[in-house]
Amino acid sequence: MTSEDVSGLRDVAVVAFAQSDTLRTTEEQSEVEMLMPVLHDVLGQTGLRTADIGFTCSGSCDYLAGRAFSFTLALDGVGAWPPLSESHVETDGAWALYEAWTKLLTGDADTALVYSYGKSSPGSLRDVLTRQLDPYYVAPLWPDSVALAALQAQALIDAGETDEPALAGIAARSREIANPRAQLRGSVPHGDYVVRPLRTGDCPPIGDGAAAVILAAGDRARELCSRPAWIRGIDHRIEAHSLGVRDLTDSPSARLAAERAGAFERPLDTAELHAPFTAQEVVLRKALRLDDSVRINPSGGALAANPMMAAGLARIGEAAARIHRGESDRALAHATSGPCLQQNLVAVLEGDPR
Repeated sequence: MTSEDVSGLRDVAVVAFAQSDTLRTTEEQSEVEMLMPVLHDVLGQTGLRTADIGFTCSGSCDYLAGRAFSFTLALDGVGAWPPLSESHVETDGAWALYEAWTKLLTGDADTALVYSYGKSSPGSLRDVLTRQLDPYYVAPLWPDSVALAALQAQALIDAGETDEPALAGIAARSREIANPRAQLRGSVPHGDYVVRPLRTGDCPPIGDGAAAVILAAGDRARELCSRPAWIRGIDHRIEAHSLGVRDLTDSPSARLAAERAGAFERPLDTAELHAPFTAQEVVLRKALRLDDSVRINPSGGALAANPMMAAGLARIGEAAARIHRGESDRALAHATSGPCLQQNLVAVLEGDPR
């Protein structure tokens, strides 16, 4: 949805963002224990209490937890009283933010708490993610997430759009600039092949973590934050489910989402891309028309920390936080889900003129 689509509706902004450290394992913590410090942090930044929040929406995945309706347990971290208006999406928290944004646009609430979390460490993430595949033609072959990402990387190499040294450079840059919350920081060996042409360094670390943002509308946003990150547009598009009918070297859905969100209307200075594999950054840079004038993943991105179900929301939060700090004026945030960038959400955020 562009600014044209939402003309006449209220302006909505991200006014606070918090995240946990992303750790290789949190076996001594439950999801609630991992989430509560993040919720306290994001509420504390605004001075709000749980009772002040008009709408709450979360993102997570029961397949990671290994039990049905696991998200209901996480509500203990929000608080059971007073009764709240609540919803949940079975995917990355970026899509929970989309739902909360529409809620605030229509005037049903003035503030919203959005949070997401994931614990990937208890099981084999590569196997769990096969549940996203076409159940008739692809899933029976049992290709895991890394094997499919390797197909995409090899397609890009065969097309002459990248090579292995260039992919290694993306990984090195991401981890060198990663923020203190990231799982991998500094100089990290690129490692051996996992599935050719992808090495260990081309793949995201497996880790546990959580993220949360607070949205507010209109004057309420200005009361809660000195420089709100206004959401000027968000759009979500999906590629065909069957990998065989897709061009893995391109992402038409990401391009269309960016166009509908208004990303191409004016120059950007920052882009937070949810690209868990190095080759996916190559695809997204082309699809989103990002040149060297745009700073890519100043947080380190998903190659430095990739908590499942929270990494996409963190991209929106990181972009918003740069606007809050005055380090960015117009930023793009991207989230993905599914194999080889199957689903793509793009948000455009802007700060008030300085």
